[in-house]
Amino acid sequence: MEAIENLITRRSVRQFKPETVPKDILEKIIEAGTYAPTGMNWQSPVIIAVTDKALRDRISAWNAKVMGAETDPFYGAPVVLIVLADKTKPTYLYDGSLVMGNLMNAAHAYGVASCWIHRAKEEFESEEGKALLKELGIAGDYEGIGHCILGYAASELPPAQPRKEQYVFWAE
Repeated sequence: MEAIENLITRRSVRQFKPETVPKDILEKIIEAGTYAPTGMNWQSPVIIAVTDKALRDRISAWNAKVMGAETDPFYGAPVVLIVLADKTKPTYLYDGSLVMGNLMNAAHAYGVASCWIHRAKEEFESEEGKALLKELGIAGDYEGIGHCILGYAASELPPAQPRKEQYVFWAE
């Protein structure tokens, strides 16, 4: 798929098949995330690749709690890539957002569906989130940027919504 076509045809998916993403494809998607531009090439983000179902379900429950819901905010996606970024870097939020974009676009290029799920900030400010980072050996002052949920779409991707008027202003 051509790069521009890939960018234009990617959609957020909220219904997933239960089968997981093969590790070799997941590694390529993650690698693409690590090549996102970052301010001064500080590479402030980190990615936590969650493929263990029990941990995935635990994090889903934390996310639902923040949202005040009891449903699965990850829509059944079997893989969750959590992006956090080092708050000591002035560009951390932008850096982490670009990693999220690269992950979603790379996933689409490999035929893997994705969606950005919020509330990672609140999760990793909690005692449970801080304990998980410690358990994983992640030290530093990190803020949760987002969850990139991955899996195979349970149905066809929806068509694009029309682009709004006055999306682009030319200053020629």
